[in-house]
Amino acid sequence: MILIFWLYTFAAAGLALYGFNTLLTLWLYWRKRHETTPLPARKSSPHVTVQLPIYNELYVVERLIDAAAALAWPRARLEIQVLDDSDDETTAIAQARVDYFRKLGYDITLIHRTDRGGFKAGALAAGLAQARGEFIAIFDADFVPPRDFLTKTIPYFATGPQIGLVQTRWGHLNDTYSPLTRAQSIALDGHFVVEQTARSRNGLFFNFNGTAGVWRRGCIQDCGGWQGDTLSEDLDLSYRAQMRGWQFLFLPNVVSPAEIPPQIHAFKRQQYRWAKGSTQCLMKLAPTVIRHREESLFKRVEGLLHLSGYLVHPMMLILLITLVPLLAAGAHFPAIMAYFSLAMFGPIGVYALSQRAVYPDWGARFRYFGFLILIGTGIALNNSFAVIGALTRTGNNFRRTPKFRVEGGEDSWTAKRYALPFSWEALGELAVCGYALLGVVIAWQNDFVWSAPFLILYAASFGFTGVLSLWHSRSGFQTKGLEEISDQRSRGDFRLSMFINPKSEI
Repeated sequence: MILIFWLYTFAAAGLALYGFNTLLTLWLYWRKRHETTPLPARKSSPHVTVQLPIYNELYVVERLIDAAAALAWPRARLEIQVLDDSDDETTAIAQARVDYFRKLGYDITLIHRTDRGGFKAGALAAGLAQARGEFIAIFDADFVPPRDFLTKTIPYFATGPQIGLVQTRWGHLNDTYSPLTRAQSIALDGHFVVEQTARSRNGLFFNFNGTAGVWRRGCIQDCGGWQGDTLSEDLDLSYRAQMRGWQFLFLPNVVSPAEIPPQIHAFKRQQYRWAKGSTQCLMKLAPTVIRHREESLFKRVEGLLHLSGYLVHPMMLILLITLVPLLAAGAHFPAIMAYFSLAMFGPIGVYALSQRAVYPDWGARFRYFGFLILIGTGIALNNSFAVIGALTRTGNNFRRTPKFRVEGGEDSWTAKRYALPFSWEALGELAVCGYALLGVVIAWQNDFVWSAPFLILYAASFGFTGVLSLWHSRSGFQTKGLEEISDQRSRGDFRLSMFINPKSEI
């Protein structure tokens, strides 16, 4: 029981540390929230290469290529590379669109690989070897870059030769589609509006987000190029570049909209990849960050907390697993632990402030914060598996997040090819829900009423995520390759769940 108590204490203290650091991030943002980075006058139009890495994206590849071709930049100074690793008809669709724009005089090519070596990092490296641009803009398949993207980013590189990256804020094409997408949009806004802004303006390490950014080619080459030994090649390159002395700039007012995963399985897959890749980067880069004495101790500590952020998820599970037997044994908890709960105001403040800073109707949007709490907690089992996989160096398969071109309420993803099937992990989430409910009963019987709200939240979160996963699994039992059935919604097939019908009442 002593070991269980110390495990509980470790997890509680660790979660409090990350929570209080979020409060610090909130303060760092607040103190520099009014700073602006004026757009420099454009004195020239350097050669820019736009890279579009894709893998099996038949629903969105045309939208992506069309948006890249529409970018406002002198055509003679713009090169577009479609970096295609697909093994389905996406290649034919992309090639047809590339041929169309080539006939119109665009410098656009499709580079097709068949081995997927290095995954996205390998595709980007293969494209870079053939690219002619001095600057490299990157957009994933789910993005629709605005026409003025290059005119609002490239001029900043002229402010200094050490500017290696300009990152923009992610926007949302379908944030109002369902409560699930609304919750994800709040999470993304918290990261981009508050965290990235705070890190950038206070001179801390921050990362390229894999898309919607522009690199100086010389920066990529100087720090070793794209490397595929982690699933977060963007985070890896970001830290290597900054430790080589390159400077990054974040532009919160330049927005690149993207499609948010409408299926809980797709969201989980995305989170799994981010959690595993970030932890891999922690293992790879932490020793170098610690020894990098050219930077302040504060910056290095913040960098380590940034790289290790996904460790909160296994800590959450450890906290729950150890708390229940401690309650059953009538353990004594030090009074100081009550103050750990104050750390929860950090994430709440970050998400609330991000909505207030961006949206006039932020109050209405923030009503969906409850759904973010549920999926943010319920995703802990999924992300813990990812962290464990990274720590044990198990597997390194890049599973991309499927895109369905779901933008408005009339769109559906359930009958589309890339809808993901049932995963046994959902049953694990329901089991954790049952374990938390057992803890509620034990807490009530042993007069540990203070722990009941925490346990109820865990039960609700894992129960919610597990049930939603089962519901969204129904598409996996359909025949693969079905095209979207446009009249299903009108017949009422999608009215069973408010997470499919965005017009359902909450």
